[in-house]
Amino acid sequence: MATVSELGNGALAELTVLDLSHYVAGAYCGKLLAAFGAEVIKIEAPGVGDGARQVGPFPDRSPDPEASALYLYLNTGKKGLTLDLASEGGAAILKELVTQADVLIENFAPGIMESMGLDYATLSAINPRLVMASISNFGQSGPYRDYRADTMVEMALSGQMYVNGDPEREPLSSTGYQPSYQSALYAYSGIMAALIARDRDDRGQYLDVSIQEAMASEHQFTLNGFTASGKIRMRSGNRYGSVHPTTILPCKADDNGKPGLVSLGISDPTQYVLFLQLLDMSELLGDPKFANPQMCAVNYRDFDALISSWFMDHTAEEIVNALQDNRIPAAFVNEVSDVLDDPQYEFRGFWKEIDHPVAGSHRYAGLPYHLTEAPPVYERANLLGEHTDEVLREKLGYDSDRLGQLREGGVI
Repeated sequence: MATVSELGNGALAELTVLDLSHYVAGAYCGKLLAAFGAEVIKIEAPGVGDGARQVGPFPDRSPDPEASALYLYLNTGKKGLTLDLASEGGAAILKELVTQADVLIENFAPGIMESMGLDYATLSAINPRLVMASISNFGQSGPYRDYRADTMVEMALSGQMYVNGDPEREPLSSTGYQPSYQSALYAYSGIMAALIARDRDDRGQYLDVSIQEAMASEHQFTLNGFTASGKIRMRSGNRYGSVHPTTILPCKADDNGKPGLVSLGISDPTQYVLFLQLLDMSELLGDPKFANPQMCAVNYRDFDALISSWFMDHTAEEIVNALQDNRIPAAFVNEVSDVLDDPQYEFRGFWKEIDHPVAGSHRYAGLPYHLTEAPPVYERANLLGEHTDEVLREKLGYDSDRLGQLREGGVI
């Protein structure tokens, strides 16, 4: 096992990680570690695998557990090992692997690892330097510990849902698996902190990560604002609320007939003055209703009505270019296809072309930071059990007879 300060081909090249995750939260955490060179061993149930393998979309709309877009994205750079953890033999093999591991990640429901004899108390007795991270909906303790949840529940109970959406409508959730991704980022940073502490203290730690708490920590100043003033921040739709114009406005369709949308983020008084000058509407500054971004926010409906004709006379490209040329925050509202063709991403090499033996070649998102000396490594996701024999031979010294017995018994 390595200290976190030892470097190989990647910043984390000497680390071995056992990834027992399923679906999103734990898997994304493992993906981040793999991107910086850690040896991440994805452990899945024999014949079944991670449930994310059943989630589409799939190439050519043909379901295939080896070609799930979700699984392929979340598990880049990992080795694949199949192991029946619920069996006595499978649990014993995991414990053997733990002796050589630096990190273990799991996101089972609380109590599952303990029921298999694989809780932190047991595993840390085998390897006191092990850093173990458990990600769950509400953490390993508390009255909600055993509640069932998904994105809708996590968004609702964290308070995030209440502040999203139009004030005249019901609250809105985020799309996709944002709570799981957020908790994975916190788990990743917690693991790195624990590894640095291990370099000093020569012992591992247990990380208890709550998805609910991860989302509650992302409230910006909403919670602090309430404790300071007693005021509950209400939904403000596509507006910031306290300043304007921070919103999305329609504009002239482009030459292909595509309806135009522009996102504005004008909160600074200087930018506000420049914006009105550009629209040749500086006289509005003399109206108390529109004297500054704060007053404009109070009277946003009247303001939007006054500037709408200018927007409808210009395309999104014309508007964004004109505003950005004058250092005024504005942007296109990109569809996914627009994001893939965006020249900024292209210039920085954000998209990575990765080939997979079943799914084929596809573009994947890279990481949003560049390291000059130890850049991220981007490799394809594993096939189910692809490296089982390799891992058990190299790490535990199993021979062909032993592997055959384990396979025949359904352990691997």
